[in-house]
Amino acid sequence: MAAVKKVAFLTAGGLAPCLSSSIGYLIAEYTRKAPEVEMIGYVNGYMGLLKGESIPVTPEVRERAMVLTKHGGSPLGNSRVKLTNVADCVKRGLVKEGEDPLKVAADQLVKDGVSVLHTIGGDDTNTTAADLAKYLAENNYPLIVVGLPKTIDNDVYPIKQSLGAWTAATEGAKFFLNVVKECTANPRSLIIHEVMGRNCGWLTYKTAQYYRKMLRERVMFLPEFNLNQRRQDIHAIYLPECRINFKTEIPRLKQVMDEVGAVNIFVSEGAGLADILKQMRKRREEVPVDAFGHPRLDKVNVGQWLGKKLADDLGAEKVQVFKSGYFARAAAPCKKDLKLIERCCKVAVECALKGISGVVGQDEDEGSKIRACEFERIKGGKPLNVRKGSLREMLDEIGQPRMRKKRAK
Repeated sequence: MAAVKKVAFLTAGGLAPCLSSSIGYLIAEYTRKAPEVEMIGYVNGYMGLLKGESIPVTPEVRERAMVLTKHGGSPLGNSRVKLTNVADCVKRGLVKEGEDPLKVAADQLVKDGVSVLHTIGGDDTNTTAADLAKYLAENNYPLIVVGLPKTIDNDVYPIKQSLGAWTAATEGAKFFLNVVKECTANPRSLIIHEVMGRNCGWLTYKTAQYYRKMLRERVMFLPEFNLNQRRQDIHAIYLPECRINFKTEIPRLKQVMDEVGAVNIFVSEGAGLADILKQMRKRREEVPVDAFGHPRLDKVNVGQWLGKKLADDLGAEKVQVFKSGYFARAAAPCKKDLKLIERCCKVAVECALKGISGVVGQDEDEGSKIRACEFERIKGGKPLNVRKGSLREMLDEIGQPRMRKKRAK
């Protein structure tokens, strides 16, 4: 590959506590290793690439790039655009009728003089990056694509740990430390904490684990005055990987409600999703989907469905559903995440300068070595191992029977 003269960044998909920091570390690393390289950022992800909208990385930005590591969100903005979903791109006015979005994107990169494109996103973003990288290679465009794995679901093959996921779990736990106090506002309170996670329960599991650790280490109790740990503990955890056995769960949770006057449940937004979609289709309700064909979880509302399912049987006087996702995913990264983001960005720049494409992260198949994982190996939907010892231990502690995995279709 010819010498790298200009690189571009884009962030896409939902937010995660790594987007701003990743850009900051990439700018800083290029400034240190290859100060002659020009840099731009495409505005609003692939949408900006298709429309040719970008902002330059000026000398002032280079000098203060580390400010970006203190922020959540993305300074460039995000969008959900799939370059192979031609109809959606046409409908949204991103390309004209008859145009191929992949060619439009490739031609824009050439027009802008870009030789390396850094994509920061989850499985949808990076599978789209894979489509683009394949198109570039097959049509002899002199460009490479280097991705970084962003998703708070932590469900991308073969990446061991996605950037920002630890922070999201920590922030979700902090969120519930306050929300749980709502159990004192009403007798027989049912509180449902809906956590992000379409196909994977990792974030729900980790948020619950961090919350219970905070509850043990940070909170003091006065049981003699009705301030006890069990009332503020988690009483059930439901994940997309497992069936919810309501026949056993309802009497168990009813007993908890009778004893402490509250039930607190952590549920992944994708848990029970198949049952909800089945009911919606039976009622002939439209199931809204995004550009990637995924059901819009914000329109499905698993937490509301679960609350209605349990309220009467538990004798709940008040049901409250709280979603921590938007609070958690917009946070600035914690120290643990920052360290991993920095390491991945250094390798990403090294790969870019050597002309190596792929998604840079901890490769589970290579002893968790940080390297450019080949695009053809990148896919989403990696499940949580529900036989994990720490998860089983947590379920035992809260008195919940161990979960049965769903049968493979």
